[in-house]
Amino acid sequence: MSKRYKQLLEKIDTTKAYTIVEASEKIKDLKSAKFDETVEIAMNLNVDPRHADQMVRGAIVLPHGTGKTVRVAVFAKGAKADEAKAAGADIVGTDDLVAQIKEGVFNFDVVVAAPDCMGLVGQIGRILGPKGLMPNPKTGTVTPDVATAVTNVKGGQVTFRVDKKGNIHAGIGKVSFDAEKISENIKAFVQAINKQKPASAKGRYIKNSALSLTMSPAIKFDLNELADIK
Repeated sequence: MSKRYKQLLEKIDTTKAYTIVEASEKIKDLKSAKFDETVEIAMNLNVDPRHADQMVRGAIVLPHGTGKTVRVAVFAKGAKADEAKAAGADIVGTDDLVAQIKEGVFNFDVVVAAPDCMGLVGQIGRILGPKGLMPNPKTGTVTPDVATAVTNVKGGQVTFRVDKKGNIHAGIGKVSFDAEKISENIKAFVQAINKQKPASAKGRYIKNSALSLTMSPAIKFDLNELADIK
């Protein structure tokens, strides 16, 4: 453990469960890097993703965005391509975009697709899938309304998906945000997770949750407060 990390750890009461407001204020005290660190939320959910009915995934447009510039590639043609460009898509294409991806060129962070282009996208599913770039209707990235999808992604949409062990991680802002904006983004994210609670999930849904920066120790949340956000 580095000296810097120990000094940051001393600023946290590791025996305490912090409210969202307290955690949002405390996280700003943990800034130590020269860059604008990402505020990250981590959760462990009481679900078994091996069962299809307990897979938790979705998307939420955060009220104050993520503070990150997101590059969007869109598979669309005709009028839909024009709509995507007008909405601010960075790359719009069809066969040319497939060829680019097959060559290993990834100058984008998110992929959106119109439904009539999913046949094309399927050709590169094995490339996009492992990188977490495959468009999906559940996250709003396969849609006939490509313009809204681009606007949402650019405006701070966060996608989430539980891993094999029930964990979810997401960046929900930057340490340069004021504490109130961080707090409101956290509440919106937790609300989205709670709305996705599977009917078959029993007992406490959010088993653990914490807030941290890219280079900081974690602050534990008050789980009772998180459970009450509907």
